[in-house]
Amino acid sequence: MQHRAKVPSILVLALIALTGCNRHTEPPGTAPAALLWVQPMRDHPVHRLMQAGFLNRCRELGVTCDIVGNPSATAFDVGATITLADAALARHDYAAVMVYAVDPSLNPYVARLARDGFPVMIVHLLPAPGEIPGLSAALGQDIQITARDCAISMGEKLGGRGEVAVTQGSFNKTENAMAQVFAATLRERFPGITVIDAQLEGFEPTAAKSKAVAILQGNARINGAFSTTGAGAETWANASRAAGREVAIIAMSATRQNLDLIKSGAVHAVAAQPLYEESAAAVDVGLRLGKKEHVEFTNVLQAAVVTARDLDPYYALLDKVGQ
Repeated sequence: MQHRAKVPSILVLALIALTGCNRHTEPPGTAPAALLWVQPMRDHPVHRLMQAGFLNRCRELGVTCDIVGNPSATAFDVGATITLADAALARHDYAAVMVYAVDPSLNPYVARLARDGFPVMIVHLLPAPGEIPGLSAALGQDIQITARDCAISMGEKLGGRGEVAVTQGSFNKTENAMAQVFAATLRERFPGITVIDAQLEGFEPTAAKSKAVAILQGNARINGAFSTTGAGAETWANASRAAGREVAIIAMSATRQNLDLIKSGAVHAVAAQPLYEESAAAVDVGLRLGKKEHVEFTNVLQAAVVTARDLDPYYALLDKVGQ
């Protein structure tokens, strides 16, 4: 049986890290273990929010923590990221390594790290035990629950009628599953809504907007759009404005830009993926892995669907972490 450890839910770990509660201390004279975070597209705004959770928790615990990855907000450059990670590993002795392996092209690197003796943890998705060779633990949201909740929110917003476009940042296991569950839930719960097969949005803003505008121009019945990526809120808000169309938009991630789009009325909702929380929790789990303590393989955090009435706690968190 697969064990799924429950991790404290939204804002709890943030408050721990920011208020100094539950402070961890090492025995006198003992230096805390160091941790490495490997994250392609390091400068993506969603990824920066994840990094804030990781670094703030590291500071709270007095742990040396480093982040490496290609400094791009739009290109998932695995080769450049691995080169930077290997250089960091050659310079410093890390107790454990966190990898943002949402793209399977990073799986062989996870296996290599494990062969080299590093405990490796994946953050932001929940593969099955054994699915990624060498992986010691996984921490993230249950994307099926997130996708289901987004579909219900969309169906209710549209009153059970209309046509919904679906776009993805890339075709990867996480986004594929989210798009599939979203579509299946809408079709089951709201049979009066038609769901268009998922199309590639990409991560480059101008190209993504052009793609979304083309989708709208190609189908006059679309009154809803769902994006499985954090940039999707901006993509569809810009596209609906350019096309002169009113579209109910749901995307990922409670970044400040996305919250502002909800506040303005341009976007209906975002799934507040527990980006800060899961990255903060990864520090605690990574330290336990480094000490060879028992850690459940699957560690689940829940996400909330955030609409205009729910914004205040998320703005407050961004204020506190300087985002």
